[in-house]
Order: sequence, then structure tokens, then C-alpha cells
Amino acid sequence: MAQTKQFGRPVPDWTPPPRPDRAALQGRFARLERLDADSHAADLHRANSADDAIWDYLPYGPFGSAAAYHRWARESQGQDDPFFYAIRDLETGHLGGVASFLRITPAAGTIEVGHINLAPELQRSRAATEAMYLMMRWAFEAGYRRYEWKCDALNLASRRAAQRLGFSYEGVFRQATVYKGRNRDTAWFAVIDRDWPGLTTAYEAWLAPSNFDPSGRQIERLSDLTRLVRVADDPGLTD
Repeated sequence: MAQTKQFGRPVPDWTPPPRPDRAALQGRFARLERLDADSHAADLHRANSADDAIWDYLPYGPFGSAAAYHRWARESQGQDDPFFYAIRDLETGHLGGVASFLRITPAAGTIEVGHINLAPELQRSRAATEAMYLMMRWAFEAGYRRYEWKCDALNLASRRAAQRLGFSYEGVFRQATVYKGRNRDTAWFAVIDRDWPGLTTAYEAWLAPSNFDPSGRQIERLSDLTRLVRVADDPGLTD
């Protein structure tokens, strides 16, 4: 007896979403500004100089001088993919990192967040978390269906961050690339549009002023809130 053919669910009236534009993404704790070397490079290099280890899993860096970093920022600022933002901590007024949209594919409704590089002063801050929320919110409100996070499978800090932020684990692509003369197996994570309403609730609850005590310590962990939405946890991690 012939098998019945199966097909993916219909996506009626599908319209490819727009590509990112130059508009800043504004939050309570963070502001993401389209990377501009002349405006941003000096403050970013100052922040980055605190720890060269932040470049370990990126295909470039560290930069030995402000001039070298300025050249990289100038080359990166005009690209459409990756599309870089500088992250400003609104509590300090300083820039403390960058992140980008990349592998932007409107026809499929997919977009990735990557090239994330947070200086020590921005790490583990409300501004850093809100920056990731603002980028994810822009993507889904623009109409993207799938939001990806990929990292070196050996970068456990990045894998933990993806899980904390609500990305579901999808597996490891072996020998995916070579960078800095090293092999990279790539761990894949993603959020899809069906996950987004629950993650919105989780982020807004975590970012609410009532979720922090007078010294700024969190009351509820974001990983506990996003656990209700994630469909697959990374088997190599514990929260």
C-alpha cells in the first residue's frame, strides 16, 4: 500500500520581513546603537582592554591598540550582514560591548544573533540581558519566524547564556568551521515565533524593578522563568 505523502504545515500569506535598519533599540537599562567607529570605538576599546579573554571564541581580536580596534569597527560598521550594534549601559552611560544580527534571511524568516562581545563591566548586568531581549524583540516584531544562536561547542559560557535566555538546544554540527587555526564544532540553539509570547512574559518579569532588591540582586532567575518555554535543554549543562 502506498504511503501517504506528508508536508509541512502551511504558512498562509507569508510575507518576508524587513532587514534591520539604523534605528536604535531603546530599553530601560540598555540602548543599542548602530556601530559607528568614530562615535563608539574609543569607549569600546577602553572597556574591552580589561580582559583579552573575551576574544577567545571570536574569529578576530584581541586588538593591541585603540587604532587597531578603530580600524576593525570602521570595517564592520558599514556591513549589512553582520549588522553590528554597540551596547550602551544606560546606568553608567558607557559602551560595554557589541552584538550583531547575521545570516539574515528574510525569505525564510530566519535571523541569527552573534558576534556578541561583552566587556567585563557589562557582563552579568541588567543592561546585557536587556540588550539580548531588545534584539530578539525586534526580530519577532518585524516578522521573523526563527531566531538563532550558534557558538563553539567548547564555549560553555555561551551555551549557558543561550539556555538562560530561552533558546532551545538543537544539537552540534561537527567540524563546522576553522578559526584562529582551530577546529570548531558548533552548538545550535534557536527560538521560534511560537516561543516568543512566553519569553516576552519571562523577560518582562525578570527586568521588572520589583525583581531586584535594593542592592540590585535578582530575586527570580531568568533561567527559571525561561525554563517554562524552552522545548529542549542543553544536555551538557545544568542551570
